[in-house]
Amino acid sequence: MNPNLKWKASFILGVILICIFFIFGLPTFPTSLAQIKDNFTRQIKLGLDLQGGTHLILQVQVQEAIAQETDQTVDRLTTQMRTKGIRYDEVRRVDDTHIVVRNVPSDQVSQFRDLVHDQFELNWELSSAPGEVNASLLTLRPSAISRIQETTMSQSLETIERRINALGLTEPTIQPHGRKENEILVQLPGEGDPARAKQVIQAGGQLELKLVEDPNPYPSEAAALAAHGGILPPGTEIVRGRNDTRTQDSQNSAENWYVLSRTPVVTGRDLRSATESRNTEMPGQWQINFVLSGEAARRFGPFTEQNRGRQMAIVLEKKVYSAPVIQSRIEDSGRIDGNFSQESAHDLALVLRAGALPASIKYLEERTVGPSLGADSIRHGVRASILSLLVVMVFMVFYYRLSGVNAVLALILNLVILLAALAMFGAVLTLPGIAGVILTIGMGVDSNVLVFERIREESRNGKSSSAAVEAGFSKAFLTIIDTHVTTVVSAFFLFIFGTGPIRGFAVTLTIGLIANVFTAIFVSKTIFQYHLTKMDRQAEISI
Repeated sequence: MNPNLKWKASFILGVILICIFFIFGLPTFPTSLAQIKDNFTRQIKLGLDLQGGTHLILQVQVQEAIAQETDQTVDRLTTQMRTKGIRYDEVRRVDDTHIVVRNVPSDQVSQFRDLVHDQFELNWELSSAPGEVNASLLTLRPSAISRIQETTMSQSLETIERRINALGLTEPTIQPHGRKENEILVQLPGEGDPARAKQVIQAGGQLELKLVEDPNPYPSEAAALAAHGGILPPGTEIVRGRNDTRTQDSQNSAENWYVLSRTPVVTGRDLRSATESRNTEMPGQWQINFVLSGEAARRFGPFTEQNRGRQMAIVLEKKVYSAPVIQSRIEDSGRIDGNFSQESAHDLALVLRAGALPASIKYLEERTVGPSLGADSIRHGVRASILSLLVVMVFMVFYYRLSGVNAVLALILNLVILLAALAMFGAVLTLPGIAGVILTIGMGVDSNVLVFERIREESRNGKSSSAAVEAGFSKAFLTIIDTHVTTVVSAFFLFIFGTGPIRGFAVTLTIGLIANVFTAIFVSKTIFQYHLTKMDRQAEISI
């Protein structure tokens, strides 16, 4: 064997050993068939459709984030006008994108406009309110609306991803879904508890600390409204309490409704950390301790100082968890009580640590794939792959004789490289991915057919076996590259625009095509060259 051929053989052997390592991991002794199977299962990650799990499509209610921006602007504008001594009759939110300011004195209009220009010009446009005298209208700019929508979606994606990853689920998929419908696709394959993961996602995480405007909890929303003559005081809202919400005056678990300030003094965005701990006042129960950012502490300190003796509602997921009385000035920390078990306290702290969702979410679609259905998919997919491989092998050996054996060896190595690449990159094998494996088998055979027919043609033209093999591979090379590149480009667009399973198909197909170029050109040619060194110079190749 010439040195060049030895180098090629050593390289192919090295590739095979590396692939075996990635597919099965390091061997353990003594090694059993069950151990090998277990190693293979750990190395090759299965997708939702093969492993079972939960498929969710969520829709982020971005309009809530826009409304929250408007509410906070009303609060900031009111505070700034009071600080600067600008008089007014009313500052009120008209809808999610408009604020009206009425009856600013004529001698202070210029000062008011300067304030809006300096503090709010980036997001708000000031104009005269149509149909009203001495009233100004602030309109949220379209660019600000787009920015809030984009920020809300990106923050929601990051927050949900952090929450899911904190649960330790295997290869979850969290990505945008659809076209500008503010939808998110969440797939949770196999490991972990899908119900618990969904519960963590559902937890809005929108922690809000709000002043209780009416110290009396009411048994229903209608009762709360009736107590105020059917009209709520300006800047307030009615919020339901959790069924187990307990206050100083209410030690039962009956449902309560609270009249709260609409604008929160602190939100989940202001949290720096959150941890669970035992509730020393109630043995067997847990609480969540939270720490605020410096900026939030500067707001929270004066707020609690001014409202000593009043109740402050701790609102999470649009429900009042507790409404404790403010006993003293609180700077940068607090706690949430709510009859928590250790697990529920841990999950809530996890939600808060992961970050607050900027808007609530709505479930548009939910599907659950059972492990038995996934196992059935694997069985049928593997059966189809093996059957297609066997049919192709029989055809190649029957039609191309000993050269067909060459093609079979190259094809098997192609599949080995494909599986090793999936394991090495941590790619997830899905049912469409198995279809990609089957398609790879067809593409691999196609490459071998191109080369073998070229070799046959060169042999019929009177060339020696060695020259025919060299010419066959040389002339078929560009055609093989051309067909593979066009298919890889198609797979690239499938990966860019497709969802999880389609992307799995694209990844599997691309890896298979790249491996096929190596096996059909390099490996197959090396086998031919080795075979030619063992043949008589005048003998014809079996093709």
